[in-house]
Amino acid sequence: MLNAIAIDDEPVALEIIKMHAASIAFIDLKKTFTNAFEAAAWLQKEKIDLIFLDIKMPDISGIDFLHSLQNPPLVIFTTAYSEHAVQGFELNAIDYLLKPFSLQRFLKACNKAWEQYNLRIHTVSPPERASIFIKSGYEQIQVFLSDILYAESNANYVQFVLHNQKIISRLTMNEAESVLPARDFIRIHRSYMVAKKKITKIDKNTVWVGQSALPVGASYTGEIEKLLR
Repeated sequence: MLNAIAIDDEPVALEIIKMHAASIAFIDLKKTFTNAFEAAAWLQKEKIDLIFLDIKMPDISGIDFLHSLQNPPLVIFTTAYSEHAVQGFELNAIDYLLKPFSLQRFLKACNKAWEQYNLRIHTVSPPERASIFIKSGYEQIQVFLSDILYAESNANYVQFVLHNQKIISRLTMNEAESVLPARDFIRIHRSYMVAKKKITKIDKNTVWVGQSALPVGASYTGEIEKLLR
């Protein structure tokens, strides 16, 4: 569970974050603030894992606010101004949400935060036990990365194939690639991404995961060659 707060001078923006956060099982939105200085005082007494932080605020910018924190938590920037994106990522922000953002885009950012959180505590929970939440229909399903064999896209849907089940989510393959860590997964085709440790055989045009033969796209052969070095 990620304990979070949201800081934004626009109450409507905070209501949207509240609504989206309520749909995600691993996000516990503890409090929201329209005043960054009140948030700073609250953080002196409470410990959280994640801040949803607006960049353009009247008294202090989100970037300056982040600089003021001695031990900042994970941060997802939210703003209506795309020109701040580069500066936000230079501060190692988990993601940058451009208003107005959908629940799907919000979930994508939260999954990134969840993965990073698991990596930070790997001395307690080993990286191979890290998990993500996948939205399937109206459910949020927790999936351990070590259980995923491969992901297959079909138009705007991705099917995650596990050892004992298949989960279909309304995602593009590029969105799925952003939440599956590159250390464990490799893109082999515009429609396929596979778990490196689950590969059982490779040839020029095909990757096998168990009994499943998956095609290798011409533009992805270089990535496959790296696995063989």
